[in-house]
Order: sequence, then C-alpha cells, then structure tokens
Amino acid sequence: MSETTDETHVFRALADPTRRRIMDRLREAPLSVGVLAVEFPMSRPAISKHLRLLREARLVRERREGRRRVYALDPRPLVAVDAWLDRYRRDLRRSLERLKRHVEENPEPREEP
Repeated sequence: MSETTDETHVFRALADPTRRRIMDRLREAPLSVGVLAVEFPMSRPAISKHLRLLREARLVRERREGRRRVYALDPRPLVAVDAWLDRYRRDLRRSLERLKRHVEENPEPREEP
C-alpha cells in the first residue's frame, strides 16, 4: 500500500474546480458553510464535503462561532505547490530564452522582389 503525503492531499484538493472556487472566495474573507452554500449551485452537504477535503489538505481552517462553522483560507500548503511549479517555470524560461536566441541568430531571409 502506498503512503499518501501532505503534498498529495494538497494536489488532490486543488484538482477539483469547485474547491478552487471555494478557495478563491475564502481569499476575500472567512465564510460560513451557509454563505458558501448559497453562492454555489449545490447542496450544503456537498459544500461541507468539499470543505472537509480542503481542511484535510490543511488549505482551510475551521472555527466555530456558536452553531456556525466559519472557514478561512490557509495558504501555507501552497508553498510546496509553488516550489514544484517553480521548476517548470524555470524550464519554460530557459526554453523561451533559447528560442529567442535562435530567432535572433537566425533571422529569416527576406525575399527579393
């Protein structure tokens, strides 16, 4: 059986577009499940399930305010995602620099009239 890492939980959580939209909303301010449920075309239990997966990936924090549960974004796990993506950014930047050098060193010949 394979071991699941924290990074794997983060990537799985980010794979779903609804969870990414929930995170986008939580960037603006902490929100309750009820407020989020009104903003998304799905049931409150479905929103709760998405929030549970985000909480398990440590991408959101939950606090209780009376009977309400309020969720806030915790971007710290995204540091690992950014580090992983940074390798690809560097590779892309190097490829673009090579392409630029190639184009500058090998201009297309102009057709004579």
